[in-house]
Amino acid sequence: MARRLRCNGTDSKNGGCPAIHEDIDSGEVIVQGPPVSDCADLAQLRHLGPDEVAVVVPRELLVNHGPKEMARVPKLIGLAEFGRLFETFENSAWHLETRRGYASDREDPGFAEFRRTGRAPMDLGSDWCVNIRRQTSRGKYVGRVRVLDDPPTEGQLFLLDYSRCNAATGEDVRSIWRQDARRAHLPAEDFWIFDSRLVAVLRFDEQDAFHDVEVITEPAEVLRYCQARDAAVRHAFPYDEFTARLRAD
Repeated sequence: MARRLRCNGTDSKNGGCPAIHEDIDSGEVIVQGPPVSDCADLAQLRHLGPDEVAVVVPRELLVNHGPKEMARVPKLIGLAEFGRLFETFENSAWHLETRRGYASDREDPGFAEFRRTGRAPMDLGSDWCVNIRRQTSRGKYVGRVRVLDDPPTEGQLFLLDYSRCNAATGEDVRSIWRQDARRAHLPAEDFWIFDSRLVAVLRFDEQDAFHDVEVITEPAEVLRYCQARDAAVRHAFPYDEFTARLRAD
């Protein structure tokens, strides 16, 4: 069975070799780089077996993208502390949404309104919208990419229509099909990135209920999420363009 590999990163300016990958299941690290081929160099290597190869990688690659711990101990924060991140971030806040539905949406009166009318409410007076408008009015960037199945679930259609409200607060709101998200190697998890230095991974139970937040600040891990953000923004479409394409189909 093929390994499930995750690219931790590369220092190559064109996105190529050398690079470090990690086996998601075993935690083993795979380093790729140009092979050592000079016989005099190979003769100096100890313990190199007949079926093994040696590769050359810059020291910076290991420092920047190699794992720093044997096993990361999750750091969890409460919902109140998570909420304060949206008030204290300095430059940017960005969200990837990957789930087929959210229990909090289904419990919202606006979801019932969407079921009746086909339109999500424009609740610009909510605490969330008021704060985001305040942040974007100060020149800060707030954005999100929503992953949709084909065909979209009812919950995803609700959020797609609610994107009108997100955009009205100054958010950069985009959408992407799940198959395109897979091709772009986006992670299948919900997370926020604050100021490109802190990642908040949102954790849900089997009923789609949001229950806690894992905070990641380890630079190599944060960089991996930032790379996913860049790929998501590149491949996703602005919500209104995405909606127009969906209706045309």
